[in-house]
Amino acid sequence: MNHLLDQLYKTKLRLAGLVTAVAGTGLLFLSHAVVTTPTLSWLIGWPTSELGTTLLSAGVIAVIFEYYARKEADERATEHFRSAIRQEAPAIRDAVLNSFAFSPEGLKGIASDDTLDRIATNSIGLRVGDSELARDAYADLREQVIRSPERWRNVDVSVSLQPWADGPTAGHGSMFVATIRWEYRVRPASATMRFACVADLAEYRELLRDPSTTSAWYFEPHGSVKAESKDAFELVQLSVNGKEQRIRRTERRGAQLYSVGLGKAASSGEEITLSYTCRVLVQRHGHLLYLDLPRPTKGFHVQFDYSRADIRYVNVLDYFASPDSSRVERSTDSAAARTIDVGFDGQIFPRAGVAFVWVLTSELHSVSKTDAH
Repeated sequence: MNHLLDQLYKTKLRLAGLVTAVAGTGLLFLSHAVVTTPTLSWLIGWPTSELGTTLLSAGVIAVIFEYYARKEADERATEHFRSAIRQEAPAIRDAVLNSFAFSPEGLKGIASDDTLDRIATNSIGLRVGDSELARDAYADLREQVIRSPERWRNVDVSVSLQPWADGPTAGHGSMFVATIRWEYRVRPASATMRFACVADLAEYRELLRDPSTTSAWYFEPHGSVKAESKDAFELVQLSVNGKEQRIRRTERRGAQLYSVGLGKAASSGEEITLSYTCRVLVQRHGHLLYLDLPRPTKGFHVQFDYSRADIRYVNVLDYFASPDSSRVERSTDSAAARTIDVGFDGQIFPRAGVAFVWVLTSELHSVSKTDAH
């Protein structure tokens, strides 16, 4: 079916040809009537016959010729255009790809999320030379980063260990109290932060996958201390941009939950500074404290202070999937405070973290006595 403009052009061309031919025919009749009609004798000197012949030719012959000539011209122009496209296609393709590479917003404006996912997967596949690896790697990236509700920046953590005064100092049931303070920058995805301490491992794993949970702790009951007890876990304070927020606490058998509203700052869309402090009991003979990063994080620092704990040495294990190494700095033996600083400036994927594994001084003494015997 012809384009509407082509149909309009043909209609105008036919109308113009018809009008021109009719005008030419009229002038030819007028030229013949001048000779036979005395009243028109004053037109004898006018070239009515020549004008009529010219208009008739233009209306019939010239219009038909122009119509077919234009058709051939359109075909030639189309062929020239196709030839130019074939010759310049590589250059046009490279120009488009380069513009998208240097202007991601342009690509985002014309491609859906599914299309972007396919482009990213194919690009990774070409770079690594393994399409299956590319699909798996990008699927993990999409789940951990792209679909993450929020991202943390400049995370600073301080941990202080000291013996638990309300329990045995050694043996079964002996505990350390870990006071942990977090501070970081974030654009909150929710107006409420939630913290949980549970005694059920299945529930704990489920909370780790729940994007609405900021922090989850697992506590194995010991004697009279249960997961729902404040001795096991307590959210001490939480502030937004330095302003303290109200903490709400609920408990049930085997669990306790904390919720904190972030106020108007959470709905402003601006990045805010969040800080909170919690206390948690850690088994002394468990030899482990693990700090989990549940969100994508850029820049991480933690200081671990064990000056008041019966700890001889602490090993540090980081789980950062990166070609770069973290920085680990230890205090000297002569320093009053015994601390370990761990820093990492790069990007950290969710579910990464740092583990502190310690050796108790009393355990070394026990080993020495056994060897002596």
